[in-house]
Amino acid sequence: MEQLGLKANKRSELGKKAAIKIRKEGKLPAVVYNSKGEATALTVKEDEFTKVWKQATPTTLIDLDIDGTVSKAFIQATDYDIISDKNLHVDFHIIDESAVLKRSIKMQVAGNPVGVREGGRLEKGVKSIVVSCLPKDLPVRIVADVSKLKLGDSLYVKDLNLGKGVTVVSDTEDLVASVAALV
Repeated sequence: MEQLGLKANKRSELGKKAAIKIRKEGKLPAVVYNSKGEATALTVKEDEFTKVWKQATPTTLIDLDIDGTVSKAFIQATDYDIISDKNLHVDFHIIDESAVLKRSIKMQVAGNPVGVREGGRLEKGVKSIVVSCLPKDLPVRIVADVSKLKLGDSLYVKDLNLGKGVTVVSDTEDLVASVAALV
């Protein structure tokens, strides 16, 4: 995935009236938290944020350019209005690029197992796993290829290839997927 980036500007006007004014200008009120928990009020262009938001996963690091200073950040939370189909507010979290992160990442299962074609049934296990790594090594998603599983075969967390520098914190004996015989 290409690196996602977003420009933001610091803002001094706070409160409900300021937020309404910002939204009328086609921008979103935002807050960025640094690694120490300190908050800074921002604005981002609503259309640019929406493009990034639709591509990002909870583990996608974006380049957040705040008045010319670029930092790596996660989209921590958004307030989204389903009626207007628009974001109303966004929280970012700037990370320390030299500190090890611990994140939960959803599992995706891909492929058509050989055992299913032979009459078996695919059974899925864990829905997510927790990994630990430096931010530069953090996988955007984890996809488990189950296409080679035969009838009676199983795939465990320990069998996943997560890349260099990524350590599994979850139980490595957890089942990702198996192919069972139909009863």
